[in-house]
Amino acid sequence: MEKVVNKKNELSHQENVIPKHVAIIMDGNRRWASAKNTQPSLGHREGVKALKKIVKYSHKIGVKYLTVYAFSTENWNRKKDEVEFLMFLVQDALKAEINELHSENIKLKFIGFHKELPGSLPEFLESAINKTKDNTGLNLQIALNYGSRLEITHAVKEIVKKVKNNELSVENISEETISNHLFTAGIPEPDLVIRTGGEFRLSNYLLWQSAYSEFYSTETLWPDFNEKELDKSIEEFNKRHRRFGV
Repeated sequence: MEKVVNKKNELSHQENVIPKHVAIIMDGNRRWASAKNTQPSLGHREGVKALKKIVKYSHKIGVKYLTVYAFSTENWNRKKDEVEFLMFLVQDALKAEINELHSENIKLKFIGFHKELPGSLPEFLESAINKTKDNTGLNLQIALNYGSRLEITHAVKEIVKKVKNNELSVENISEETISNHLFTAGIPEPDLVIRTGGEFRLSNYLLWQSAYSEFYSTETLWPDFNEKELDKSIEEFNKRHRRFGV
């Protein structure tokens, strides 16, 4: 975390601690659309607009890592036409925004089983990763085809392979070993996990990584989540006393 003193900072405190890593469960697109008697697809499009605002603002106020939950491994159980639209929307949104992300020095990464996504989407995502890999600004992680239990299972399998190949001894397996085999290897654990839409569940999101994260839930649906809402979550974060078991 970084201590930021800035009289012009949008947050209400004179002195604020900006979380180094913010993780968000972007929930409520479909409920937003339902409340407006429109199609879920419009809710998802508005959700993309909200994400763009939050990425820019996070970069502006000094968040170093932003990880967002875009599509879970459980989301494949949704209606076929909605899933197909979401896959289209991911590629369409990236195509429209990748040049701007790159020009703003934002580094893009996808966590999850994104190489197993349909069609040409995996190649497109890899291209976006390569385009921004040398950027040094905000690190943006998009969790796509992601499920934390499967992530941990995958990590265990990779560790077992190394043990079998005599690359690693059982005695040397530690928490750090497991962390280094997760999709988030090399990324600091979240300081703050935000969930929009009023729920209080992690929903299979960053279970290992969020062991000591502060959790913040807001009734605001994701398409309505904006810069002021992020300020509120950080203000609440600053009221917490993080003891880490001490």
